[in-house]
Amino acid sequence: MHTVRLHHSSRLFQVGKIVCVARNYGEHVRELHNRPANEPVFFLKPASSIIRSGETAVIPPYSQNCHHEVELAMLIGKWGRNIREEEAMQHIAGYGVAIDLTLRDVQEQLKAEGLPWDKAKGFDTSCPLSDFMPAAAVADPSALHLTLMVNGELRQSGNSADMIYPPATLISAASRIFALERGDILLTGTPAGVGPVRPGDQVTASIKGVGAVHIRIR
Repeated sequence: MHTVRLHHSSRLFQVGKIVCVARNYGEHVRELHNRPANEPVFFLKPASSIIRSGETAVIPPYSQNCHHEVELAMLIGKWGRNIREEEAMQHIAGYGVAIDLTLRDVQEQLKAEGLPWDKAKGFDTSCPLSDFMPAAAVADPSALHLTLMVNGELRQSGNSADMIYPPATLISAASRIFALERGDILLTGTPAGVGPVRPGDQVTASIKGVGAVHIRIR
């Protein structure tokens, strides 16, 4: 069982599903030579993929090209289905920092064969995750600065204002596919600058006003 907590609170949330969105920043779409989507494209990570700040992510032996992707994470605080956009933000309990580790070589092979991405996205340790800042403490989730550094070198720098589909739209769209439950986590996509990590690397992802997560790669 994996749980997350809110800063300055004793409240614990048992994690259910981790809902992720692909191709939500235009520059990232272009850097991977993907086509823009006409609607949010979702995939899932299992809760077993979570590790915490200070822990180690392990690249599976079947991949030679693991990439980092910093993302704003949203913690769902109450149940909802077919949520209207104007009510979507009421379902967020907090905001956190996630790294969506992606086996890019495996993902590209699976995409070419028309197969699901689970093997490339959902492996153990693929979702490093910070604690969550209470939603009320984050004034504007659509104006947050995201960065990721590898061994002290800046690799990614972006702003949530550049999302193609903003948080309320993502929550509403996801809830039309499956009910969102207390403890679910929604990852909102990554800005441009993704690239490889290798054993021994130290990776730090930060979002100003939200928090940070630091991991080692093995």
